[in-house]
Amino acid sequence: MLDSSVIGEIADELVEAGRTRATVPLLTVRHPGMTVDDAYAVQRLWAERGVAAGRRLVGRKIGLTSKVMQVATGITEPDYGVIFGDEVHQNGASIRFDSFSNVRIEVELAFVLGKPLSGPDCTIFDVLAATDYVVPALEILSSRIEMAGRTIVDTISDNAAMGGMVLGGNPVKVGDVDLRWVSALLYRNQTIEETGVAAAVLGHPAAGVYWLANKLAQHGAGLKAGEIILAGSFTRPMWVEKGDTVHADYGPLGAITCRFE
Repeated sequence: MLDSSVIGEIADELVEAGRTRATVPLLTVRHPGMTVDDAYAVQRLWAERGVAAGRRLVGRKIGLTSKVMQVATGITEPDYGVIFGDEVHQNGASIRFDSFSNVRIEVELAFVLGKPLSGPDCTIFDVLAATDYVVPALEILSSRIEMAGRTIVDTISDNAAMGGMVLGGNPVKVGDVDLRWVSALLYRNQTIEETGVAAAVLGHPAAGVYWLANKLAQHGAGLKAGEIILAGSFTRPMWVEKGDTVHADYGPLGAITCRFE
């Protein structure tokens, strides 16, 4: 693994990049031997810096869970990051475009846990039993590391490119709808740009959540009651620009709208 001082320097660099909306050069070019474990060490320290600065952890995000996302990024395994309370926006929000770098939108489902969840032997049935409700969500991707040539090591270090999220639509209990068949139409400025079905996330969106619980167990961590878990995108990331209005229609589960000012 990288020396702890180097991990600290990278975490501080990413904190500063987030503050100034800058994009830093690829970590894997500057540190060719950097591993996935190194990347999660950077992410953990970066998150600790945020908590020390007064930010509040409210959940986790899972990324790169669908074939369409893996093809889009050239990465072949899922990753995860943390969600801070100041990153959560409500339906209809006006969002500052300049708060992010390389802004993209993904269509997801969010699982809100009513009970703790932990690995290493967590199953889809454990996830469904622990979930209070599921609600439509949009993830706002923001990359503090340059995009071209990224590996999963760069992405993980960058908190899995988490920038923010928008909650909306109708919360549902897991037994009230077949979550595999939740679908969405994603619009940008009244034009459909992407469509998708939630089964694209590892066959069932809850599968991403038990993958996360088991992955966190490797680092001695778990998921807490009340946490929001973004379960992974079932569309390709959609680029947005300043002034764009984004609308996602989830059919019976309602809709989400936001505007980037």
